[in-house]
Amino acid sequence: MMDRRMMTGMAVVVLFSVAMGCVPPPRVAGPAEATAVAERNGDMDVLFSPPSPDTIPGDLRGEQIRLGYKMVVDTQVYGKRYAGNALNCTNCHLDAGLTPGAASFVGISVLYPEYRARAGRPMSLADRINECFERSLNGRALPPDSAKLAAIVAYIDWLSKNVPPGSAVPWRGIPRITSTHSPDPVSGKQVFERRCVFCHGTDGQGTMAAPPVWGPGSYNVGAGMARVSVAAAFIKANMPRGWGWSLTDEEAFDVAAYINSQPRPDFPGKARDWPNGGKPADAPY
Repeated sequence: MMDRRMMTGMAVVVLFSVAMGCVPPPRVAGPAEATAVAERNGDMDVLFSPPSPDTIPGDLRGEQIRLGYKMVVDTQVYGKRYAGNALNCTNCHLDAGLTPGAASFVGISVLYPEYRARAGRPMSLADRINECFERSLNGRALPPDSAKLAAIVAYIDWLSKNVPPGSAVPWRGIPRITSTHSPDPVSGKQVFERRCVFCHGTDGQGTMAAPPVWGPGSYNVGAGMARVSVAAAFIKANMPRGWGWSLTDEEAFDVAAYINSQPRPDFPGKARDWPNGGKPADAPY
């Protein structure tokens, strides 16, 4: 019964914006889309094949996986004491981390521990999750012995069960785009008004259908999404919701520049980022 509820929950995550009448029905990602993402990244050594919820064990491990899923899709309820804004993990890791090209969780476990240039040290998967809580969720890290942190790790481990160690995980992250065009926030405002306000609101503070994209309820300046190139890539691949790849590269860069020119929370630890160099040119600090 729990697995059936989880399957229903996954469907609700995918179809929520449709129910709100925000956009036409989204395209549900599958192996074909994951293959396309991999081909754009120029690397493919394994198929995108997340496990079925029917494979979640009916024991304490299964309960841990289900709690991790709930933490991802309803962070504001299950992880509220650690989140400092109005976002849920699934706002960036779309469809509970099941969408390739939208920071999918599938296969991510096999990549950690991993050296992270921003932190200047190797990081575990739990470390990386806590970075998201501190930056994208503008909150605070979960304790190392937190059952909820362990649950998120367990959920990502389960999603990664079909990806062999050593895989490049070609659908990882967000497909990057490049442009010789200088991002123009003025033009970006026009794109936002045409394509984004119905879901995110005229003031960018979100609606029942979509989260805030600036202001106190959004990610802070230390989040990856605060970089224009990252936001542009995410927007290009996934926005408007269900109609990714419908904006031009220039439109994606412009609207990302507009969104990231708006006020948002600071990140107190930003002075410690990239201690060994390599800071991206579009880092906002």
